Amino acid sequence: MARAIALSVQNVGIGGGPFAALVVQGGKIIAEGVNSVTTENDPTAHAEVMAIRAACRALETFELTGCEIYTSCEPCPMCLGAIYWARPACVFYANRAADAAKFGFDDAFIYTEIPRAHADRKIPMIQAMRDEALAAFHAWEKKNNKIRY
Repeated sequence: MARAIALSVQNVGIGGGPFAALVVQGGKIIAEGVNSVTTENDPTAHAEVMAIRAACRALETFELTGCEIYTSCEPCPMCLGAIYWARPACVFYANRAADAAKFGFDDAFIYTEIPRAHADRKIPMIQAMRDEALAAFHAWEKKNNKIRY
């Protein structure tokens, strides 16, 4: 955890956000990630996502079973989703989401948006061409050598 915290402080000094994360397997750091949203102009470049991407490349897998994630702050909804898809054994975090909110990193509004009807969200979700899009699922269903995830 001390390494994640040190990286988060260091990242602020180079123009990134105050967040960092590590993926650890068997007590060894497999990958590190820092918040690179502003440095890479990528809203998905959160520390946890960057660490997960790097760890999966290093381990040549899309799951982090048996790994632990250490993050300098409680994960946001996007990172939480990525963590669940990666399936690590556990997550350790330092700062709470409420701490981040005090410094302008408040993602509570996302949690209030999720249960709303699609049309009632601040960014409306409008369905289009569902019947045509189902072709991809039908192709997946027929594929014999698919890799489930």
